[in-house]
Amino acid sequence: MSKPSSWLPILFLFAHLIQASQADLGTASQYHPPYTPTACFGNDPTQFPSSNLFAAAGEAIWDNGAACGRRYLVSCINSVLPKACKKGETVQIKIVDRAKTSKTRPTKEGTTMVFSNAALSAIALPNTPSLNIDFKQ
Repeated sequence: MSKPSSWLPILFLFAHLIQASQADLGTASQYHPPYTPTACFGNDPTQFPSSNLFAAAGEAIWDNGAACGRRYLVSCINSVLPKACKKGETVQIKIVDRAKTSKTRPTKEGTTMVFSNAALSAIALPNTPSLNIDFKQ
């Protein structure tokens, strides 16, 4: 019989794999100012986090407006542009709008999330047209 301590590395690895599998995969694009009015909070300037890390929800996560105010941890997996992703970077974004009705149009329609300039630049090269992302609420 093995000592309990010999199982610790295996348990740690298993716990890490379970945690990683709770994330969803999706796509992202970008939109530019003006960002108001939004479908979630209208013209209220306090809706935007001071970091400017926010996004509009695509139809896959819009959930009849329930997405408003949700926060997601997001990282870039890959892009149509080689080496566009900033590997190892994860940001927390806040949903403030609906992509389908946003004031300005996304660089690519039909994505899971549409990032503000600051949010996209935090995880990928600025003006990358679209990304494959990993995200969890």
